[in-house]
Amino acid sequence: MKNIYITDLDHTLLRSDLSISDYTKKIWNSCSKSSIMSIATARTYKKTMQFLDGLEVNTAMILLDGALVVTKDKKIIDTKFIGKEIADEIINTGSKLGIYPFVISLADANLHEVFLHSSTLNEYQKKVLTRYTKDDNLVELDKIQALDKNFKIVYMGEEDMLRELTQKLQDIYGDSLKFILAPEAYVGCYFLTILNKDADKAHGIQSVSEYEGFDLKKLTVFGDNFNDVGMFALAQTSVAVANAQDGVKELADIVSPFTNDEEAVARYLKGLRDA
Repeated sequence: MKNIYITDLDHTLLRSDLSISDYTKKIWNSCSKSSIMSIATARTYKKTMQFLDGLEVNTAMILLDGALVVTKDKKIIDTKFIGKEIADEIINTGSKLGIYPFVISLADANLHEVFLHSSTLNEYQKKVLTRYTKDDNLVELDKIQALDKNFKIVYMGEEDMLRELTQKLQDIYGDSLKFILAPEAYVGCYFLTILNKDADKAHGIQSVSEYEGFDLKKLTVFGDNFNDVGMFALAQTSVAVANAQDGVKELADIVSPFTNDEEAVARYLKGLRDA
């Protein structure tokens, strides 16, 4: 039975400049010859594919925090959506606090993802959108509304405001939705991600396991943030990179001495290979 390695992208496999080093590609691709290798990320399919140039991924990927499980050739294995009615209610609740989300939605059966955003943006959102200037799936709306099939809703802002919004939404929806509130390292704020209750990386791994037929006892995962801890609990071995959030490190089996900028994932894999 093959070993399985699944890693988060941002702040884990990706360096802070959003690149993957030639060293990491060399070690990763060498491991892919005898192991199952994949990605579990909050990113969309389109953005993930941009990052994976030159990197071998040989099974389905877990994208959008587990709301989408899909192969590189766009074979959809699983989806978990938030419907339009509930999504619009969430948007309306946030608008009463003067904040508007990003909404990532599925536009058609060809995996055309749409990144919806309001024309009213805070400074953190503006910084994030500078990273997407070349993407053709951005849709700006004066009055933001969701589509029928929404992968996730993401707010960015100050911690106190997002905690207030999280509490309001939890009072309304309870555990019928999933809420992830965590620091956002790129622009220095917090983000609140709202998902279908079954959309997370752990459920995504279960879907990939059923698709690939692998043994979870052979699974090692890598991560840095709180949306990774579900797969930490599921895997035989969980590895937090040195730059991971403190609470994430506490839940990991192993804390790497290396950061994402020091190629922590590749160094761990090379250590196993050389052992």
